[in-house]
Amino acid sequence: MSQEVKMIEKQDIVIRFSGDSGDGMQLTGQQFSDTAALFGNDVATFPDYPAEIRAPQGTVGGVSGFQVHFGEERITTPGDLADVLVAMNPAALKANLRWVKKAGTIIVDTDAFSDKNLEKAGYAVNPLTDNTLADYNTVPVNITLLTTEALKETGLDKKSVVRCKNMFALGMTYWMFDRSVEHTEAFFDGKFCKKPVVASANKLAMRAGYNYAANVHALAVHYRVAPAHIAKGKYRTITGNRATAWGLLAAAEKSGLPLFCGSYPITPATEILQELALRRDLGAKTYQAEDEIAGICTAIGASYGGNFAVTTTSGPGLALKAEACGLAVMAELPLVIVDVQRGGPSTGLPTKTEQSDLMQALYGRNGESPMPVIAASTSANCFDYAFAAGKIALEHTTPVILLTDGFLANGAQPWRIPAMADLPEITPRVAKEGDAYKPYDRDLETLARTLAIPGTKGLEHRIGGLEKMNITGTISYVPENHQVMTDLREEKVARIAQRIPRQEVFGNEAGGDVLVVGWGGTYGHLYSTVKELRKEGRDVSLAHFHYIHPLPLNTGELLGRFRKIVVCELNLGQFAAYLRNRHPQFTYLQYNKVAGLPFTVAELKAEIEKLLD
Repeated sequence: MSQEVKMIEKQDIVIRFSGDSGDGMQLTGQQFSDTAALFGNDVATFPDYPAEIRAPQGTVGGVSGFQVHFGEERITTPGDLADVLVAMNPAALKANLRWVKKAGTIIVDTDAFSDKNLEKAGYAVNPLTDNTLADYNTVPVNITLLTTEALKETGLDKKSVVRCKNMFALGMTYWMFDRSVEHTEAFFDGKFCKKPVVASANKLAMRAGYNYAANVHALAVHYRVAPAHIAKGKYRTITGNRATAWGLLAAAEKSGLPLFCGSYPITPATEILQELALRRDLGAKTYQAEDEIAGICTAIGASYGGNFAVTTTSGPGLALKAEACGLAVMAELPLVIVDVQRGGPSTGLPTKTEQSDLMQALYGRNGESPMPVIAASTSANCFDYAFAAGKIALEHTTPVILLTDGFLANGAQPWRIPAMADLPEITPRVAKEGDAYKPYDRDLETLARTLAIPGTKGLEHRIGGLEKMNITGTISYVPENHQVMTDLREEKVARIAQRIPRQEVFGNEAGGDVLVVGWGGTYGHLYSTVKELRKEGRDVSLAHFHYIHPLPLNTGELLGRFRKIVVCELNLGQFAAYLRNRHPQFTYLQYNKVAGLPFTVAELKAEIEKLLD
């Protein structure tokens, strides 16, 4: 006799998968988020994993997690607290218990709760048998044993069988949230097309978990989250790094120039280089250099040779690229430098997020070395701002720094695929044979110089790191000329403000009590916070900046409409300091966090409510 299943409708759900770094939690979470997105939910994800390739098994420091927030409304954050936690061992439970809602569901693999694993995790007493989990709906399951039973006829060795236990857990969650297993089955058929036994084992384990959840009394409740109401179009789930790569490819296509990326692998930026390396069919050329300096120098050479040139890195790599960045400024060559920020200084926290490279991006070069700096704010709009960086670089003949961060790079969300015809045109300034060419003769409106491709007859000229004479480009040590060229390079970047959008405000355009100011990857949490406060009748608005240097032309006028300004960043106040420098007439309050983690909506609300009260 089958038991009656109770279906509960929910607007949104947060689920967190957690286990050892070898337990496949990233794959499990990615498959769940892809399935939710295909169903029609809006989705945001937060992968959280250790820096070590193989972190110490069973320890809290070795825990790998993947959080998914999906719903029927617009989802802008991966969620503060989880409704459901899947903990594959004691360390995963200990590391993540504080991130679970009271009365939330915790699924644990009881087979992993051995005395040895409890000791590794720092438990003196088994949390499954004392009152540690009294406030939660705990679902103890022999996941490892049940997986082994389900796969005993496959012929796989014990180690390979146990590696499928993450799929058993995934199958359970698919049943809990009324999701089909078909997408993940198709994924395994494709991934292991040459190893059908492995594909079959993973599918069997997932089906076993699904059927177990459908029949066990502890999971007699499951949930339904309706599809989101989003604009029609073709969508796919995309990470920030992939979106960045595709935005650069789109900029290359629109400019009519081949894309060249010279980079050195560094967490969390490496996937951009890897993605571009796959796109030879689109004319992309990639070079994995021996170090960061070689990476940017090859890109500068490619730019001089007529390519749309890109280099990718993170904070430590940007420090090494600084001298070559100055060369690109002096030579006035188009170049996009992508900095996927991570926790620092030095090696710091390679797999954790931070916003501490802003001052380095703005000022981290010798001499007066101005560069445009822009920042993406969601995983999906990394595409848009990578494209925008390319357009600015090519049309204004300048290197551009694009800031993303680890949270955006590794996180994913649905992305509406644009038509190339809908993207703005990009018109590089390139001289042709027969032109009356002068290397530093400038466009009167933008002050951009015109490029000459080496080998073009009659366009021979000097270029390099030494100061050049205005117009002619000959080497110059004339003091007055250095002043002129320094002023021109500064003014050229300043004039970009005339070509970028005015800064928008979410909330009260006319002004009000509190303006929350942010930039980069904090957007989702700041937007959700302000949205919730406004629903509660609070006079709070949000200005989230994408264009940092130069700032939008209306920045000062906008800031002046609000009685209090609070700048929220994942650093110790770098954007706040920059605003004080650019618009010193205003007082800037700050809320800062440097923990390797994104903000939570709860902490932001508490801080802003203090200002309001």
